[in-house]
Amino acid sequence: MRALGFLSTRPGRRLAQPSMRMSTAVALDIDGVLVRGKRALDEGRRALQMLSGANRLRRRIPFVLLTNGGGVSEADKASSISRLLGVEIRPEQVVLAHSPMRALASTYSQKHVLVVGGQQNRCADIAQAYGFGNVSTPDDVVAWNPAAWPFMPPPTAARSRDYASDPFHAVMVFHDSFDFGRDLQVATDVLRSAGATLGREFVNRQTVPLYMSNADLVFSNDYPRPRFGQGAYHVCLRAMWDALTGGAPLEYTLFGKPNKVQYQYAEHLLDQLALAADPNTDLAQLHARRRIFAIGDNPAADIAGANGAGWTSVLVRTGVFDGVNDATHPAHQVTDHVEEAVSWIIEAAAAYDSEN
Repeated sequence: MRALGFLSTRPGRRLAQPSMRMSTAVALDIDGVLVRGKRALDEGRRALQMLSGANRLRRRIPFVLLTNGGGVSEADKASSISRLLGVEIRPEQVVLAHSPMRALASTYSQKHVLVVGGQQNRCADIAQAYGFGNVSTPDDVVAWNPAAWPFMPPPTAARSRDYASDPFHAVMVFHDSFDFGRDLQVATDVLRSAGATLGREFVNRQTVPLYMSNADLVFSNDYPRPRFGQGAYHVCLRAMWDALTGGAPLEYTLFGKPNKVQYQYAEHLLDQLALAADPNTDLAQLHARRRIFAIGDNPAADIAGANGAGWTSVLVRTGVFDGVNDATHPAHQVTDHVEEAVSWIIEAAAAYDSEN
């Protein structure tokens, strides 16, 4: 795990009591599982209380929140979920779609990158906090030359630089696009401009690497039916690339569920929880014994990823999914909501501990 460059392996702040049962751990999705849009689900609140020790076993079960959401820092997400659900969540328990992208900072620490997605400069600020020291956004490009996307007022608060002489080294989609047209235009401009320098001639080949953080086509919120997610932007970007280049290959690296890197990162955070509870924890022994349960509402992301990671998957019917089980990515267990899922996990954990 150190090769991924995620986090220090030194124990951090104390995140849990020594009475936590480390043989079982849980990763929970947020949207469609704990909350719907900005509304907390009562079952989600009770589920977190159960994991925090309010269960018949009186045991704390270590957990992380594993979401394909993003566009905010891990600390801000932890704070908002804590307020919404009334259970303390720490930044070290949060995995956002772009969290593992911090490992790229060692490669691109001083190289110029285009950061796409999110509101205003939030994702650029997050990237800089991860260690990316030379960041621009589509807003910055339009501020430099409003003709780059003439369908919006020129931004006033943007970084000042001359992109005609300042090449890019990568495009990184951190979060959902808040302006599909502008972000498609600027991203494809960078990807197919000679030397990845804006304003130069277009070439029918990819000039810099592309990284994207969340392939979810849809997600659930307060609206009664699913909404387009970042994956919809990916579909549009690939379609535009294909049309503009005549079918030239577009290579990209995906983060977010169901990609394995996301689950490796979550396991790393669970290791940190174990070390914080007991600095003498033998991680090799922990890995041999630990059973991780994943609770989610999206079969293509949550369940496919958990199954691929060798975790035990639990599908709930409070978000994207509302059937019996998914035919393509079947879960190990299907429940009506997350409280029922956690109850089932606690019983499974008790049985597992008695047998091992």
